Amino acid sequence: MKVKVSRKAHFNAAHRLYRKDWDDSKNNEVFGKCNNPNFHGHNYELIVSVTGEIDSETGFVMDIKVLKDLIKV
Repeated sequence: MKVKVSRKAHFNAAHRLYRKDWDDSKNNEVFGKCNNPNFHGHNYELIVSVTGEIDSETGFVMDIKVLKDLIKV
């Protein structure tokens, strides 16, 4: 019998879009809030799922701790 196990992780990322050869006005016009000198951020949710047979000895499809560690890499 195949089953699916999933692990959810949250992370944040920031960026700034700008061109050095443009002045502040042009950068703001084109890139808006993504041109913030202190960066502009986003929050993400990642869900990773593994499907497989249940191991008869452990009862695991995959050790969730191993999956957690792989996601953090």
